[in-house]
Amino acid sequence: MTQKELFHIGESWFLQQNWKVFPFQKQAWKAFLQGKHGLLNAPTGSGKTYALWIPIVLNYIKNNPDYQTKHKKGLKAIWITPLRALSQEIKQAAERVTKDLNTQLTVGIRTGDTTQKERAAQKRTMPDLLITTPESLQLLLASKGYDKTFKNCSAIIIDEWHELLGTKRGVQIELGTSRLKTIAPQLRIWGISATIGNLEQAQEVLLGSNSKALENSVLIKANIKKKIKVQSIIPDQMETFPWRGHLGIHLLDQVIPIIRKSKTTLLFTNTRSQCEIWFQKILERYPEFAGEMAMHHGSINKETRLWVEQAIRNESLKAVVCTSSLDLGVDFAPVETIIQIGGPKGVARFLQRAGRSGHQPGKTSVIYFLPTHAIELVEASALQQAVQQNTVEDRIPYLNSFDVLVQYLTTLAVSDGFYPKEIYPEIKSTFCYQAMTSDQWRWILNFITIGSQSLQSYDEYKKVTIEEDGLFKVNNRAIAMRHRLQIGTIVSDAVLTVKYLKGGFIGSIEEFFISKLTPGDVFTFAGRNLELVRIKSMQVLVRKSSKRTSKVPSWMGGRLTLTSQMSELLRQELYKVALPNDALSDGKKKLSKELRSLSHIFERQQRESIVPGSGQFLIETFKTREGYHAIFYPFEGRFVHEALGSLLAYRISLLSPITFSLAFNDYGFELLSDQEIDMQQVIDNDLFTTSHLHQDLQKSLNATEMARRKFRDIAVISGMVFTGYPDKILKSKHLQSSSQLLFDVFRDDEPDNLLFKQSFTETFEHQLEEGRLQIALERIEKQEIDWKRCEDPTPFSFPIITDRLSREKLSSEKLEDRIKKMTKILLKK
Repeated sequence: MTQKELFHIGESWFLQQNWKVFPFQKQAWKAFLQGKHGLLNAPTGSGKTYALWIPIVLNYIKNNPDYQTKHKKGLKAIWITPLRALSQEIKQAAERVTKDLNTQLTVGIRTGDTTQKERAAQKRTMPDLLITTPESLQLLLASKGYDKTFKNCSAIIIDEWHELLGTKRGVQIELGTSRLKTIAPQLRIWGISATIGNLEQAQEVLLGSNSKALENSVLIKANIKKKIKVQSIIPDQMETFPWRGHLGIHLLDQVIPIIRKSKTTLLFTNTRSQCEIWFQKILERYPEFAGEMAMHHGSINKETRLWVEQAIRNESLKAVVCTSSLDLGVDFAPVETIIQIGGPKGVARFLQRAGRSGHQPGKTSVIYFLPTHAIELVEASALQQAVQQNTVEDRIPYLNSFDVLVQYLTTLAVSDGFYPKEIYPEIKSTFCYQAMTSDQWRWILNFITIGSQSLQSYDEYKKVTIEEDGLFKVNNRAIAMRHRLQIGTIVSDAVLTVKYLKGGFIGSIEEFFISKLTPGDVFTFAGRNLELVRIKSMQVLVRKSSKRTSKVPSWMGGRLTLTSQMSELLRQELYKVALPNDALSDGKKKLSKELRSLSHIFERQQRESIVPGSGQFLIETFKTREGYHAIFYPFEGRFVHEALGSLLAYRISLLSPITFSLAFNDYGFELLSDQEIDMQQVIDNDLFTTSHLHQDLQKSLNATEMARRKFRDIAVISGMVFTGYPDKILKSKHLQSSSQLLFDVFRDDEPDNLLFKQSFTETFEHQLEEGRLQIALERIEKQEIDWKRCEDPTPFSFPIITDRLSREKLSSEKLEDRIKKMTKILLKK
C-alpha cells in the first residue's frame, strides 16, 4: 500500500470525526512511516495523541494487507505515560482508531493498578498496543524472555516527555529505550512534549547522544499559536502593606460570578491545604454549590479522583478545586474556565493549566489569575508577557545517575542476564551516561557483584553472579523477588516527630527542614523557640530556648519556587516601574493594568525606599521590637533565597560573631538578629562574590546532613536498602537508620564511593540550584548596591516579615489581628 493510500485512510477517519488534519499531524505520519524517530512539540489540546496513534495503526496496515481477516498476535507498540490516571484516556483514543479502521488490534494497560489476573493473561499473550508507565516498562525488562516480547515492536511513544525529562523516571526511559533499540530492529522512538524550552536537548536526551536514532530523527513543531487570554482578578481595595496569610480567600466573592457563568471551572491551587480551605470556604458561603462542586488532589483516593474526572467530562460538575493533579493531558473538552489561585511560579505550569480550558484545536484558553496578595499582581503582569513572548522554561536533564544504573543492571541480571561488553555501548549512547568513564563502569559492575570496597564482607550486597561464559546473572530467587518489588521506587519525604528531651510530644516536621540544622540551632515550632539537641531514630529531641532569634520551618507543600525564566520576567516588570517619573509619565500607558493597580504601593515604596531598577540591588535595614532586620531583594525565587540567605549569614558571621534567623519568599530574604549588622562592612567586603561559593555553601547549609537525606533515596533506588514487602512495608525510621549507617561507613572508609559522591552532587545541583545561585551572584556583582536605612517595614519587606510570623504557629485569628495592628501603625505613620 502506498503512502498516499495510507494517508487517505487516516484523513478519511478524521473526516468521519468532523476533524481537520493539521500539518504537524501529517508531518508526524509521514516521518513515522519512513521509519524515523522524533520529538513532537505541540500545545495542549491540539491532537498530539492522534498524530502518533494513527501512523502506528497505518504502519500495521501497510505491513499486513490482510489485516481485516488475519491477525498476528504480539506486542507492536508501547505508549508510556507518566501518570496512571491518563492511561484510560489514551486507551480510549487508541481503541477508537483500531475499531473504526476494522483492525483486530487489541489495546491493553499495564500499570501499578493492573490486577494480578490481567498481568498473568498479558504474560500469556501481550496486547498489540500496550499503555504503561516507566516503572512497568522496567518490570517487563525484568521478566524472562523479554527480548521475544519486544522483538516485533515497531514503536515506543513517550508521552508528556517534558514531565519526565529532568527526573530519574526520565533516566529509566533512557536506559529502557537503549535496550529496546537493540532487540527490536524496527523500533521507532517518539516523544510528545507540550511546554518546554530546550527542545533540541530534549530530543537528544530522548534518543541518545551521538546515536543512530538521533541522526535519523525529526523535530516537529506544531505551528499552532494557542490563544491564551489572561484576566487578573484585581481587588476593589488593595492593601498598601500586602501579606500572604489569607490564601486569596478575601476575593472569594469575586470568583463566584465567574464560576456561575461558566459550564465547568477548574480552580487551581498550589498546595493541598489551600485546595481543602478553598473548597470548604466556598461551600460555607455558598451552600447551593453542594453536589455541583468537587475537590481533586494527590492525597484523595483513586476511586474518587476517577469519579471527579469522569464527572468533568459529563459536565455534571460546575467547579472543581484542584492542585497540579489535574495539570497533565487528561482531555477535558467541556472545561470552559480556569482560575489560578496565587502565582503558579512557572510559565510552563501556567500555560499547561491554561490549556485545560478550550482544550480543543482553535479554541481560546481563558485563565483568570487571582492574587493571594497584592504584589503577586506583578507575577500576573509577568505572565501576560510570557504568553505574548511565548517564553517557556528549560528542563535540566540528569547526568550520571549511578543509582538508577545499578537498579537497571540488576533488572537485566534478574531476567536473562547480560554481557557487559554488549550492554556498555548501549548505556554509553544515552545522554545521562555519555560521560561515564571505563573506571566508573568497572566500579558499578564490581558493586553489583561483590558490593563496594567496604561492603565486601556482607553477602546481601553480592546480588549478581558472573557465570563461566561471563554472563552477569541473578540466580537467587529471594534477591530477584525483592528487586522486582522495588523497581522504580521513588522515596517520599519522611516526617519526624518533635519531642522534648524529658518527654512530651510537640508535633511533626518534615525531614528536609531538620536536615539543615545542627545540634544547638534554635528553630520556631508550634509557637515556641526550641533548641535542637539531637535526632534519634526518626525523633527530633529538643529543649526550650530563651534565645530570641531562630530559624522558621519551611514545608514541602509550599515549596513551589519561581523558575529562572519567571524570575527574569518578574524583574523586567519591576524595572519598568523603577523608571524615572518623567519617563513614566510617557510610559504610563505601557504599564499593564496589573502594575497600574499597584501604583499606590509603588509610590509608598519609592517614598520609604526605592523600587530597584535593572542596575540596582536593594538592601533595606530597619529596627522593630523583634530586633534588627536586613532585607535583600534578588527577586530569584525562594530556593535561591534560602541558599543565598544562609550563605550571606555564614559570611557575615566570619566578619563578626552574630546569629540570625532567616525568612524568605520569592522576592527576597530577611536576616533578623538581636544585634545590628554593620552593612557597610558587608558591602565593603564583597560578600556577594562567587569566589569559594561551593565551599561556603557547604559550610553554611550543613550540606552533609542534606546529602545524608539524598543518600536515603539513592540507597533505596540502587537496592542497598530494601523497603519491605507489600504487606509489611519498612518503617521510615528503619530506612533512615539503614541508609545513615551506610552513609557513615562510606564517609569514613570509602569517600570515593560513586553513590556516596552522587548524594552531594544531587544536593548542590538539584536541591540548592547552585548553578542558578552562581548566576544570581554574578548579576548582583555587576549591580550597584543601594542600601536604604528605613524607619519602618516597607511595602516590599512586609510580606517577608509576615510570612515568618505566619509560620510561628499562631492561630489564623491571632495572626490576622497582629498583622492588622502592624498595618494600622504603619499607615498612621
